[in-house]
Amino acid sequence: MDAYARLTAGLISTGALGEGWRGAFARAPRSAFVPDTVWAPEDASPTGYRRITRGDAGAAWRELVDADGVVVTQLDDGVEGGPGMATSSASMPSLVATMLRHLDVADGHTVLDIGTGTGWTSALLAARLGDENVTTVEVDPRIAAEAAKRLKAAGFAPRCVVGDGLAGWSSGAPYDRIHSTAAVRRVPRAWIEQTRPGGIIVSPWGTPYANAGLLRLVAGDRGVESYGRFVDDVSFMWMRTQRPPRVTGPGTAPVHRTASVMDPDLALENVDVAFAIGLRVPGVRYVHTWDDADPQATYRMRLSDGEGSWASVAYQGWDSEDTVHQAGPRRLWDEITAARRWWLNHGSPELTRFGLTVATDGKQSLWLDNAAHVVG
Repeated sequence: MDAYARLTAGLISTGALGEGWRGAFARAPRSAFVPDTVWAPEDASPTGYRRITRGDAGAAWRELVDADGVVVTQLDDGVEGGPGMATSSASMPSLVATMLRHLDVADGHTVLDIGTGTGWTSALLAARLGDENVTTVEVDPRIAAEAAKRLKAAGFAPRCVVGDGLAGWSSGAPYDRIHSTAAVRRVPRAWIEQTRPGGIIVSPWGTPYANAGLLRLVAGDRGVESYGRFVDDVSFMWMRTQRPPRVTGPGTAPVHRTASVMDPDLALENVDVAFAIGLRVPGVRYVHTWDDADPQATYRMRLSDGEGSWASVAYQGWDSEDTVHQAGPRRLWDEITAARRWWLNHGSPELTRFGLTVATDGKQSLWLDNAAHVVG
């Protein structure tokens, strides 16, 4: 049994790979769609990644591709010399299987696949439903062209479109299912308008603070709201036009210097609290910074909202004076600590207790347990 066969056997044994998708995974192995050049994490590299090519390091390439992990296939939208931000990948097989299971397809269903990437998920959908029932959209022309070549070489021919996935693809609508492999902060109205009433949209969804939820949304009848729940914990790359702004450095001197009322570790204690904080503290993103000369004493969480407010808190001695610095219209660290208290006061809910409603005008609201209990 080769490595990919062992991988799929493991997915079957854990229940991640449903019976209806086993044939598709066998017909469309991930290795047939991953490009010859990929990137693996490496702390010593200036970008945080090292390049691996199939020709020069075939064993290392194969080990990455046949493992249950993400394989980064593009950095910095393909621009050389960038900071090393992963912008395209072959998704983790167990997450792909999980997302496809939540899609709940049946024979004859039509699917719009948002974010072609390597073409692997498009191939799995085509293997399960037939080429004629799958349309896949990719915003990057170079990635789209390479995926189309690999799909053809592997014997698949879904409709391949170059375009902005947030706009969907109206020419093939209505679809029974929409499947996205890129995370959104807001569900586009176009997706709902292009889905049959009662159809299902499955997409990673997140906030700048926690890109963590897998949303399963059921499209409402025309003129009726659409409802969905977060069914799993996932993290995918953002849709390009919905990427949160990068955390900025202090633009002004801190005007508020205090001790912290909470250990900063608790703001990221687990994915459930991080997800809840992200819902309660809109627009805020964080990074960790430190002084190489004294990393323990100066290790800090830095937050900003992209609109002039920022904060930072030291991990060492967090309850001492002058460990929290804040400036701008918002007190971001105060909002973070209040959001965690809210989470505790509501029983420390897991991510899967949250849901989302999309109104007919596109406005989305988030809730805990039911749509009447709005969060925010």
